[in-house]
Amino acid sequence: MCTIGPATETYEQLERLASNGMNVARLNMCHGDHEWHRGVIRRVQKLNEERGFSVAIMCDTEGSEIHTGDLKEPIALAAGDAFTFTVRHSTATPSAREGGGWCVDVSYDGFAEDVRVGDTILAGGGLVSWEVVEKAGPDVRCRCLDPGLLTSRANLTFRRAGKIIRARNAMLPVISQKDWLDIDFAVSEGADFLAISFVKSAETMAQLRSYLRAKGPAAGATGLIAKIESMDALPNLGEIVEASDGVMVARGDLGTQVPLEEVPVLQKQIARLCRQAGKPCMVASHFLQSMMTVPTPTRAEVADIADALRQKSDAVVLCGETALGSFPHKSLDVVRSTSVRVEEWCRDQGLEDMLLRGLHESKNEEVSEKICAAGASLANELEASAIFVYTKSGYMAGLLSRQRPDCPIFAFTDSPTVRRRMNLRWGLIPFRMALDGQAEETVDRSFRLLLARGLVSPGDLVVVVSDMTGSGSGGGGVDGASGGAPEALFSVDEDSLGGLSWEDLPEGGGRSGPGAVRSIQVRYVPPPDA
Repeated sequence: MCTIGPATETYEQLERLASNGMNVARLNMCHGDHEWHRGVIRRVQKLNEERGFSVAIMCDTEGSEIHTGDLKEPIALAAGDAFTFTVRHSTATPSAREGGGWCVDVSYDGFAEDVRVGDTILAGGGLVSWEVVEKAGPDVRCRCLDPGLLTSRANLTFRRAGKIIRARNAMLPVISQKDWLDIDFAVSEGADFLAISFVKSAETMAQLRSYLRAKGPAAGATGLIAKIESMDALPNLGEIVEASDGVMVARGDLGTQVPLEEVPVLQKQIARLCRQAGKPCMVASHFLQSMMTVPTPTRAEVADIADALRQKSDAVVLCGETALGSFPHKSLDVVRSTSVRVEEWCRDQGLEDMLLRGLHESKNEEVSEKICAAGASLANELEASAIFVYTKSGYMAGLLSRQRPDCPIFAFTDSPTVRRRMNLRWGLIPFRMALDGQAEETVDRSFRLLLARGLVSPGDLVVVVSDMTGSGSGGGGVDGASGGAPEALFSVDEDSLGGLSWEDLPEGGGRSGPGAVRSIQVRYVPPPDA
């Protein structure tokens, strides 16, 4: 996942990122106005339409935490520099020299009342820090402790005697008035995901989901990502994961609210919770911070990426590296090459995997889970080159991804929206394909498509998993009844549904229609002219 900014906003830059592996374009609503964001979204959509990509769009809300105002340009600070935070909101420019130092607005009107002389203020996850030396009405005068670069709308936290201080702004709603406007904008522009900052409980996600569903089916289908970056979220991690469509571990801000040594522990804990719940987990912040200014990462940064991969997180998120950095494409090169090598090593080592709990709430969902678990296991034991899955909702593809098989999963759907949303899942390579023909014909078309792209080779062994392969007599085909059952090693039909009729099955839970078969097949890729 790449954050888009001035360094990567053009059509050509976006195309280069997509060609090199960007699956999701993240837009940080803290920066830029709606017109700028609309331009980027339209360019991504044009790229998908003209070049055949399926890059998903994620809009990331600002949240109601304390942050600095807009700056004309980043401010480079040295140790000892005088600096003033103000809530006057009346400076002639977003940042101005005042009394020999910088003066910058703060978004929270109670800031001057909450801090005390001697407190430490941190910006941007600790990239710059100050000591409070004086309070003068609406102004808080400071001295820079740790030098660094202050950017627009940087998040601010403060500590007292080494402990995080929860200001009164912690009682404000998680979704601010500006956030609601940004959410409406993102939905109207067709964003695939909304990332909600500083989520503290499942209630926030439930409220937002209800709001979007009331706006209509398209808005209701928007994926909701909870960002874990507040200490208040930690007691409620389980319920937040369950209430969300995915979770982002925002390590930068999280690291200012908990001891630094806790961050890697929490990252692993959240990754495991998401995997158990079948929800995507994204890890963000500071992966390649040095590449903001230099073309080569530190070895520790590469090892950090590798650690997230060993935890089998679904996505690695590049933030400033691709938004503002001097080497956005080299940064993505590093993530891509490290991912390929580390995942290859994990497969070769056969590292022990976690035991997954059942997610099903019905017999039908249990059948789907068992089929996907069996399909992934079969693919590993036979050392298959790929798994094919056919899906209209992405449900079965998500269950397969949760199993983390050793081979890639090629997911075929007839919905462009579902195709883009599957980009966030581990190991899924989604394709759009009509699913209205005979089952065998659909699989053969899949072979031809992937042969043409060099993604499979003649003679490769492939495991085919579907909740849409037809059986029995009559017309219809995929997602209905077709002539003749497939030669399946394992199949489940209507007799295995525990007394349920197809009309009783929920949409999106594997329901395919009367006479449908969910199946696993083992196929060999035929020659191109077969």
